[in-house]
Amino acid sequence: MRTFLLTPTQRDQLEQQLRDTSEVGVFRRTLAVLEAANGRPIAQIARLLRARRPRVYQWLEAYRATLDPGSLADHRGGNHPTLWTEELRALLAASLTGAPDHWGYPAVAWTIPLLQEHLARYGGVRPSADALRQELHQQDYAWKRPRRVLDPDPEREKKTANSGANQASGTSLGQALRG
Repeated sequence: MRTFLLTPTQRDQLEQQLRDTSEVGVFRRTLAVLEAANGRPIAQIARLLRARRPRVYQWLEAYRATLDPGSLADHRGGNHPTLWTEELRALLAASLTGAPDHWGYPAVAWTIPLLQEHLARYGGVRPSADALRQELHQQDYAWKRPRRVLDPDPEREKKTANSGANQASGTSLGQALRG
């Protein structure tokens, strides 16, 4: 590959992107371009970023084609419309206001698979588990696992009533053995 040179403006733009990005993929690709411009060998850049050399070459070519730091962003996904219509969101919100047994399910708490089945039955769409979790997060639902709570022991007072006397005798016995 021929030498990879950057103008001061291009270098400033890439360094600004490096500082501003919160996405690790954009950070890696931007760093690869800057390191290649500094003269570091591609094999060394690939080892440093734990990527394969052909991938580093692709990143460099993507930047070289447009000379725009935005070309280093990840453009995967987003090519299909969302399945979350207003009706489906309303169904999800209405479903979560009550327990699943109100809808005829033999359960007392909602789970992701049960919500998937419920939305497929009443909304006609079965979202993936990840899509459902993301939507719950966007609707500000806190998702916690149910915890079993045992009834208090009715015999507890009987079991602990003489605990003070038992400790006193144990202490005196321990002192007698040591002394």
